[in-house]
Amino acid sequence: MSTTRPCSPGDRGPESGDGGASAVSARSAAPVDGAAPVDGATPVDGASPVGAAPVPVGRQARRLSLDGESGVVPLARDFARQALYAWGWLPAASADRRAAAEDVLLVVSELVTNACLHAEGPDELRISCDNKVLRIEVSDRGAGQPAPRTPHRAGRPGGHGMFIVQRLCLDWGVLRMPGVAGKTVWAELGAPA
Repeated sequence: MSTTRPCSPGDRGPESGDGGASAVSARSAAPVDGAAPVDGATPVDGASPVGAAPVPVGRQARRLSLDGESGVVPLARDFARQALYAWGWLPAASADRRAAAEDVLLVVSELVTNACLHAEGPDELRISCDNKVLRIEVSDRGAGQPAPRTPHRAGRPGGHGMFIVQRLCLDWGVLRMPGVAGKTVWAELGAPA
């Protein structure tokens, strides 16, 4: 697992500019799927009948502003869960699909919790998905470098967040912009088959 590469091979990295997706307040948590699609994607409205999950075409993206909000971990999980429904990961038709969705929610929780504990709180959560990979990004103002605790000791309380992210994700890393305080911690998970 990479902790230095800013994006996976073939990925252009985090969405530059607004990509048609505007910041969303935590109170409204409205999806940006209906706005101009990112990378020419066709929006998915999540209105398919149960069992007929919509399949994202191209890249779908959503943003949630967490700056100054309270209760950000459950807020972020609820926002991610709504995206998973819209993108067809939920309701899950099989145990494997259900496990993949739960992994996404756990990674969102871990990254947002780490920003709360170690980085002055999260500023924004971004989630994007194409047919193969779901990418989670949490931006914060912290200067620290997240890393799995080594050696990992399963019996001790605390210190498991980045170990969990490392185990569940295809890849993860940290993106810093020159001249800008803070960082974006990103993680990618494979879409369910």
